[in-house]
Amino acid sequence: MKNICVFCGSSYGAEKIYEEQAKTLGQLIASQGLQLVYGGGKVGLMGVIADEVLKQGGKVIGVIPEFLKDKEVGHPNLTEMHIVKSMHERKQLMAELSDAFIAMPGGLGTLEEVAEISTWVQLELIKKPVGLLNVNGFYNALIQQLDLMTSQGFIKEQNRKNIIHENNALDLFKKLSTFTFDDYSLWSDLDKS
Repeated sequence: MKNICVFCGSSYGAEKIYEEQAKTLGQLIASQGLQLVYGGGKVGLMGVIADEVLKQGGKVIGVIPEFLKDKEVGHPNLTEMHIVKSMHERKQLMAELSDAFIAMPGGLGTLEEVAEISTWVQLELIKKPVGLLNVNGFYNALIQQLDLMTSQGFIKEQNRKNIIHENNALDLFKKLSTFTFDDYSLWSDLDKS
């Protein structure tokens, strides 16, 4: 891994632990010599993680649509800032620039980003690991939903394994750095039907 993409909220959340864990994740990214790729904002958890990586001497690449630059208050001090035209272009460029993905707590935008990138992995458009940083049990309900979707036959077991989760950043990093994809193809299953 060289670049790690983090999806997270443009708010701080209701509890201080989210901000603390964003700082911890930022420190870990910088200490591992990785570059952060993220949504380019300077507010909320987005700003916290970017500031922490920069404070630790790391590099940060932001990707923000023009129409959100002012709303999310684009971060002025990044190593690189890419301004794109749409949310789709934002996600596409973030995916191209990144070797792995982590979703920290966030709102609908974070949920949408992790769902879309996981779908791209399932469809074999990319082969990059996706992890949920389950701070304070934030993703417990989503993990249960993914397991339900799998048990009910809407997600293949092999694809469910492609979305990993851990409660702390260090354990998640270990899993992401050693993750390998099973020799499995969605398309070979579809050919059999």
